[in-house]
Amino acid sequence: MSGSPDSAVTRRGFVVGAAAAAGSVALAGPLATAASAAGFGWSDDGSNYVVDTGAGLVFKVSKTTGDLTSLAYKGTEYQGYGGKNSHIESGLGSSTVTLAQSGSTILISVTHGTLRHYYAARSGENNVYLWTNKADSSVSATRYIVRVRAGLFLNDQPDSYTYTTSTIEASDMFAKSDGQTRSKHYSKLRAIDYDYIGWTTGSVGLWIVRSNHEKASGGPFYRSLLRHQSADGGGLYEILYYGENQTEDERYGLQGPYVIAFTDGGAPSSALYHGTLTTPWADSLGIAGYVPDSGRGRVAGVGITGRDTAYPYTVGLANGAAQYWAAARASDGYFSVSRILPGVYTLTVYKGELAVYSTQVTVSAGATTTVNTIAIPSSNDPSTATAIWRIGDWNGTPSGFKNADLMTYAHPSDVRAASWTGNVVIGSGAERSAFPCYLWKDVNSGLLVYFRLTAAQAAAAHTLRIGVTTAYANGRPQITVNDTWTSAIPAPPTQPSTRSLTVGSYRGNNHTFTYSVPASAWRTDTGQYNVLKINVVSGSGTTGYLSAGTAIDAIDLLA
Repeated sequence: MSGSPDSAVTRRGFVVGAAAAAGSVALAGPLATAASAAGFGWSDDGSNYVVDTGAGLVFKVSKTTGDLTSLAYKGTEYQGYGGKNSHIESGLGSSTVTLAQSGSTILISVTHGTLRHYYAARSGENNVYLWTNKADSSVSATRYIVRVRAGLFLNDQPDSYTYTTSTIEASDMFAKSDGQTRSKHYSKLRAIDYDYIGWTTGSVGLWIVRSNHEKASGGPFYRSLLRHQSADGGGLYEILYYGENQTEDERYGLQGPYVIAFTDGGAPSSALYHGTLTTPWADSLGIAGYVPDSGRGRVAGVGITGRDTAYPYTVGLANGAAQYWAAARASDGYFSVSRILPGVYTLTVYKGELAVYSTQVTVSAGATTTVNTIAIPSSNDPSTATAIWRIGDWNGTPSGFKNADLMTYAHPSDVRAASWTGNVVIGSGAERSAFPCYLWKDVNSGLLVYFRLTAAQAAAAHTLRIGVTTAYANGRPQITVNDTWTSAIPAPPTQPSTRSLTVGSYRGNNHTFTYSVPASAWRTDTGQYNVLKINVVSGSGTTGYLSAGTAIDAIDLLA
């Protein structure tokens, strides 16, 4: 990992795409016009509504469950593995399903209790547009799974979800015979890093183009399931709400559109991306909770000063009803966030993934809220404090620490991981790469950091800071200096209650622990090393990599 967002990955057989990487594969042509295509229409086969887009795509939706039961492109069936359909969550079950056609648009509506789900097809387009309106918690999670038959796309990604007989954690973490680990959780990417996810053979591409996630939770840096492959097929996901390592309460309301898109091998049309997709043709379809562009507003920021130009900056907007984000321009910090639901939002500026500024903004329908130049106070960025020594940098991620580059797509037990134990010597030149990105009570608690102080430094009290990005089972650091002074056990900050460090995510709630170390704790012989011991404490957790643990952002001793 680095201070910049993860890059898109492009390989034969599998592609994930960020907007910045759209040129890495040939783009499909522009969206077809709404002119009626030959063959466009629908029929009823008794069990399903059958929709033909007139451009090579024919799909079926069950009239009793709302499941997608068939997804055929140019005569090849792509839907289905393990006898399962494509659907919301793990399938809604008995539902009321209706169909209506309005000119060049066909809309299938699914009602299941308080949940509403929609499929739309446009004449001449090889796309299925989807919306999901979740009104309450009666459906435990909100995700759409496109289940794809085995053998249609290559399974050559290093983090592909491959079934083995060796389950190493719960029922969703596996180890291959060579010691490498696999899980559907290992997506590598944050929500901000991609516009689409899918596979290509070079002549056929199947993708999910994500929505703007305005009713999702977790913010721009949230990581969750994106896709997996196994012996019996593959799955593509649009995660609208998933409780794993979640930092926010669930938001309710209409989410979408997100799009199932077929191409002739290239990436999906950039016109489908969440930053550019407009759907005025859906304004009058009667989709519950739908708000047209005319009912939305925009926030534009003149610029941001006080930035560390070594890092990207992101501006996020969030309240209990919706969330949005946009990258700040590297040259001056200008930002623009469009199609925002009206309301009062907390605007947060992130250096990397570390919040360094926040304010309130009000968004009104049909209007632009202009934010004057934001000046980030130097005191808001912990990196500006003068330190005797520092390991890592304050950017809200464990980037650069030992094993950090692996942990977004592998289990900590993976054979590719360097030893989680080992001590650190300040001045060695390898402080950051030697310090493990994660610390666990049962794995590598008691890590030692060796450092020297000048006589003047040793004569004074100092503040030691440890920044963390998340914690599991209330794991937090307690320190001992030279075996003579031990800090109090700090109170645990609020963090996700589910697994985090083992499911490919360090993202939680950034928190800084501070320790006031008295002058009496230091060694006065300047030729001797001082020894800092960092223990992980908590009464929760189990054993091994599921013992209490925490992820490291930065550690420093202030002057």
